Amino acid sequence: MKRLLSGLSGFIMLAATNAYALPEDKGISMLPAGSALAEEVHFFHNGILMPIMTVISLFVLALLLWVIVRYNAKANPEPRKFSHNTLIEIIWTGVPIIILLIIALPSFELLFKEDVVPDGKQVVARGDGQTVDFVFPNDFVESRMVRRADHLQVILDDGVEQTTLKNRRDFRVQGWGERDLVVSLNEPAPAGASVILRGGRSTQNVTDCPMSKRYIDACEKEVVLAPTMTLKVNGYQWNWQYSYPDFGDFDFFSNMLTEDQTTPELYRFEVDNRVVVPVGETIRVTTTANDVIHAWALPSFAIKIDAVPGRINETWFRPEREGVYYGQCSEICGVKHSFMPIAVEVVSRPEFEAWVDEQRELIGLEPMFGDGNTTLAQADTAAAAE
Repeated sequence: MKRLLSGLSGFIMLAATNAYALPEDKGISMLPAGSALAEEVHFFHNGILMPIMTVISLFVLALLLWVIVRYNAKANPEPRKFSHNTLIEIIWTGVPIIILLIIALPSFELLFKEDVVPDGKQVVARGDGQTVDFVFPNDFVESRMVRRADHLQVILDDGVEQTTLKNRRDFRVQGWGERDLVVSLNEPAPAGASVILRGGRSTQNVTDCPMSKRYIDACEKEVVLAPTMTLKVNGYQWNWQYSYPDFGDFDFFSNMLTEDQTTPELYRFEVDNRVVVPVGETIRVTTTANDVIHAWALPSFAIKIDAVPGRINETWFRPEREGVYYGQCSEICGVKHSFMPIAVEVVSRPEFEAWVDEQRELIGLEPMFGDGNTTLAQADTAAAAE
């Protein structure tokens, strides 16, 4: 009951600010993206697939209309008699191949990004006003070593703001592909400033990259760090079980709220216990099922992964914006298949830690982050005051 009341109080606060993403009645657009990777998926659909499909459809329609007008029995009483045209056959074979390549290359990249859980890491050094050389340990496995400029970020944090430095303009790197990369700044880092070195093969566009840059693949890339936590998802007929193995392995079930427990807008979407994750951190998700095949689908993060009995599947996401994001089981699993909504609440790190301590308290564990006296509601109140 305490967990249910906590979830409902959080729902009321977030619903009041419309800080949630869920489907709209008669809507045809995708749900708002909650991560940079989801933005890339949306661009692939809206900026690549849709224009290509539209042009092909209009071209085929124009051909059909032309054939109907030009070659009907009245306009062309004696039909043409020929068996083939070599040039046309080359064109209608070659052009589709080119179109498929245009579609395939970015789709392969997206599939790879979604399939491979990031393993990036960061090293933080302190500037002293004199040092210009900093070392990044490139101790990944051979196939994942940092080998080129977009695999390494150098960020200067002076305590007020963070500035991403540019390769060659602001710094140079020696030892690409070797065990130690030496990053040499053109100017010494100010005393007290932090020099953040982030390296890894998993990269993505920065959030909110302009559409014009996406078309020419000129978006600034950022390294995705390795997961800070794992979320275990277990599908049941007909609810979800979630576990947090990194924080005491507590778990809970998530059930759809009845119609009288929520608003008409959120009925069939809202649950009694939401998944809670921290904003800006990489989350590893593992899925399985207790009985039949389910599918954990969260459109705002471009996630749809099967939960199969006796098997563990894995994916990841990194939420960029706080709020509540809704999904559904996307594999027909029985008569109550439509009663398995998914609700993920993205909060700040302090709020997440307060929530973790609250969940640990429910099962009799000591607090992991605080003194045990700060509840989730108190953390929400403090965050609102700030």
